[in-house]
Amino acid sequence: QVQLVESGGGLVQPGGSLRLSCAASGSIFSINAMGWYRQAPGKERELVASVTGSTYTNYADSVKGRFTISRDSAKNTVNLQMNCLKPEDTAVYYCNAKVRALNYRNLEVWGQGTLVTVSS
Repeated sequence: QVQLVESGGGLVQPGGSLRLSCAASGSIFSINAMGWYRQAPGKERELVASVTGSTYTNYADSVKGRFTISRDSAKNTVNLQMNCLKPEDTAVYYCNAKVRALNYRNLEVWGQGTLVTVSS
């Protein structure tokens, strides 16, 4: 069993910043990749940013230059620093991890989601 616990969502004004954090725990052998997805009302879930291994990062075009993803492999954590937030960034943000469990099964695990609201 592997769990992801997220924190850091909330209400922020346009132009403001928020930092999301996610910690993985449980029967983990290794984590190949961690990332953040988001789902706005009436829209499909989309990739925001991901990090594979320790250094390979990928960002949605809409957040490039504003968001930064970082990972601490030793602690099984991933953070998303979000700057210059816009109302269109409003969504539920989900942490995601591609995990090899102790039984060597490959799992894709999701967090429970944290709401980010950008509004004046």
